[in-house]
Amino acid sequence: MTEGTVSLPWLVIRQDDNGNRYRVGRYATRAEAQKIADSLDDRGHKQLYWVERIGLGNGSGDAGRRN
Repeated sequence: MTEGTVSLPWLVIRQDDNGNRYRVGRYATRAEAQKIADSLDDRGHKQLYWVERIGLGNGSGDAGRRN
């Protein structure tokens, strides 16, 4: 990483009732991303939110899926 660049490797992903997936945001730490996913999940909507690390998503052991 060079001066002036920011690494945001953690994503919050939302999946709707039809199975469509959307990136909600990118974050510097897993804890920050998880806090956002938890706050969205606590709203009680039917959408599913989870945290993924860029380049390791879709079934990797580093993705933190939430129901």
